[in-house]
Amino acid sequence: MSNQKIPSLFGGAMIIAGGTIGAGMLANPTSTAGVWFVGSIIVLIYTWFCMTTSGLMLLEANLHYPTGASFDTIVKDLLGKGWNLINGLSVAFVLYILTYAYITSGGGITESFLNQLLSTEQSAVQIGRTFGSLIFCIILALFVWLSTKAVDRLSTLLIGGMVIAFVLSIAGLIPSVKTEVLFDSMASGEQQYLPYVLVALPVCLVSFGFHQNVPSLVKYYRRDAGQVMKSVFVGTLIALVIYILWQLAIQGNLPRNQFAPVIEKGGDIAVLLDALSDYVQTDYLGLVLRFFAYMAIASSFLGVTLGLFDYIADLFKLDDSASGRTKTALLTFLPPLILSLLFPYGFVLAIGYAGLAATIWAAIVPALLAKACRQKFPQRSYTVYGGNMMIYFIILFGVLNIFAQLAMQFGWLPVFTG
Repeated sequence: MSNQKIPSLFGGAMIIAGGTIGAGMLANPTSTAGVWFVGSIIVLIYTWFCMTTSGLMLLEANLHYPTGASFDTIVKDLLGKGWNLINGLSVAFVLYILTYAYITSGGGITESFLNQLLSTEQSAVQIGRTFGSLIFCIILALFVWLSTKAVDRLSTLLIGGMVIAFVLSIAGLIPSVKTEVLFDSMASGEQQYLPYVLVALPVCLVSFGFHQNVPSLVKYYRRDAGQVMKSVFVGTLIALVIYILWQLAIQGNLPRNQFAPVIEKGGDIAVLLDALSDYVQTDYLGLVLRFFAYMAIASSFLGVTLGLFDYIADLFKLDDSASGRTKTALLTFLPPLILSLLFPYGFVLAIGYAGLAATIWAAIVPALLAKACRQKFPQRSYTVYGGNMMIYFIILFGVLNIFAQLAMQFGWLPVFTG
């Protein structure tokens, strides 16, 4: 019997928070502009509760299988080959697309940063997007290849950097928040909020994606359900607090009826800062938010690829030796890296459908797993709160998100344009 000490709660919470808080949070205020501040807080809390609960349902099912078992093994045994195929395609699509997006975005920022660092007044250096993407991917992939503990350590550093950048960015915004702007009490123009609730849901769902890390944490904490549960709860709660503070900072300064140019450019951070500059001093924010975005992209990359790494190892039954981990790493990182080098700007369309696939494996499948698991294994060491009613509550959450995403694609829902 091993006498090794169980890793700290802090490390696991940082893995969850790091994988959850991505650069996508910068677009949250724009995407929820239709429901505005109060509505966005309600949607965020609802989504946080449902996504945290579905993650714990996945934990409940995972504990009945050997350490290292991931979605493939669990879904195939509990739900059958049909659901396993649907779930497997959803997991692979979402995680590969997100890895592709993070390599592309992170490579662009790495390129820009190194160009500035290496250039002098006499000569300008242009390392190129390809080199930037390779540096970003290879350095971070090395940490995933090493171990979950290595990801824990680096995620903690990145989260620390994100917190510093986040505090600096909101320090100049929150003191200038105006209640009449925050609650849209003196606004001219449209005063409807409820019609835009469904549009806000899928964006918030993607902001709480951490489920790929649950099997990794079961392995990391050596099947200690209490530690995994606490790390999931604390990690997602950190994300929720940061999202709410960011909503407060942006929607308390930039009036709802002034979001039109930001919405038109898809929430582009440069356009958002330009719009904010009419209301608050934003000179230093560009640099701080670029730093924040880089930390967020890197930590999200680690969280997403750690889950993809363990999923692939389970799917192809690759062992934990140096050779086995190298094969897993090549299957994890090479396809999205090649796509990123070939199509550095092509992920925008695909990422729109990633949310639909994420709803299947991050909400509906965990709820179905919990239901099947309780029927197959009457004796359980851990059971999620709420009984069977909670299972149906989470399935309803998933169905609402799928409906919202499809309705948006077909133009059935009203879209707030500012």
